[in-house]
Amino acid sequence: MQELLDQLASLREYLDIPGKTRRLNELDRELSDPDLWNNSGRARQVTQEAGTVRRIVEEYNDLSSNAASLTEMLEMADEEEREMLAEEQDNLARRVDDLYRETLFTMKHADTPAIVRVKSGAGGTESMDWAGMLARMYMRWAERRGYKVEMLDQVDGDQAGVQSSEFIIRGEKAFGMMAPEHGVHRLVRVSPFDSNNRRHTSFASVDVVPEVPEEEIDIHIPDSDLRRDVFRSQGAGGQGVNTTDSAVRLTHLPTGIAVACQITRSQIKNAELALQILKQRLYDIEVKKREAEEAKARGEQKKIEWGSQIRSYVLDKQYIKDHRSGLMKHNPDDVLDGDLDDLMWAGLEWMAGKRVADEAGDDE
Repeated sequence: MQELLDQLASLREYLDIPGKTRRLNELDRELSDPDLWNNSGRARQVTQEAGTVRRIVEEYNDLSSNAASLTEMLEMADEEEREMLAEEQDNLARRVDDLYRETLFTMKHADTPAIVRVKSGAGGTESMDWAGMLARMYMRWAERRGYKVEMLDQVDGDQAGVQSSEFIIRGEKAFGMMAPEHGVHRLVRVSPFDSNNRRHTSFASVDVVPEVPEEEIDIHIPDSDLRRDVFRSQGAGGQGVNTTDSAVRLTHLPTGIAVACQITRSQIKNAELALQILKQRLYDIEVKKREAEEAKARGEQKKIEWGSQIRSYVLDKQYIKDHRSGLMKHNPDDVLDGDLDDLMWAGLEWMAGKRVADEAGDDE
């Protein structure tokens, strides 16, 4: 029980419960101001922040109260009563662990939907097949968690898989959970496309950005900076989608970033959605650019590690290894079928630890 009490004490400091309590009082005062509701964007922002802070503060206070009561009961209990209280202690430990996991969402916009793009690397059919496997893996993961997936665009591979697949995952902390998946994923296996049964290595990149609230994005794109192409939609979506030029691709000429959308039957709506996604990607680039400049100004020498090889899936030897956290899984079939939570939590712990280490380095 003492270990549990020590964990709670550490969480109180790490979560800054006194600071969050003060912040919650400030937000509640703002929420009680009738003028707030004249600004829908600010009202939504305050409501979301208040909900997040309130959940953490109330859960911590409840855990602290329950732990104090349980400690008193254990001190007075005999051996038989202690055994009866063991289940309550286990439940309390699980709740403390869940609250600890709340601290791992150190990235901004953790609560927003995730815009995911999976793209095949060099390697032809083998690489395209791998990209298709990754896209399916994330969709199966989202399905397991009860999240919603909206397909934005998909370019099928020549023989198998996909050249690229872009979709939005909507659900509680979707971006927060998906954030550690951003990077290059490596597949090693005996290729089913090689008649000589040789071992192949393939790469695919996973790009994850948050769907930032529109009012936060102050980006204007002149028409002269855009090239618009329309084409026939692919895949499922009904006869009307597949027989009309409803799909739209927007290319931002200064950066070369291209975004395609074929989610609706309307060319106009697809163009609007593509423009929204393009602004999200340009906003993400600007944020990362500012972070890199701030790091340089602080004298940091470490390179931002986004885009590096983060994980290897070695199917012929039946293991998956995350190169950042060191976690290894020996059930690759289950992982590729969406059993990703362990790898994601390990990735979030690595990200949180890296942030703490970087901040500690700043103070030296």
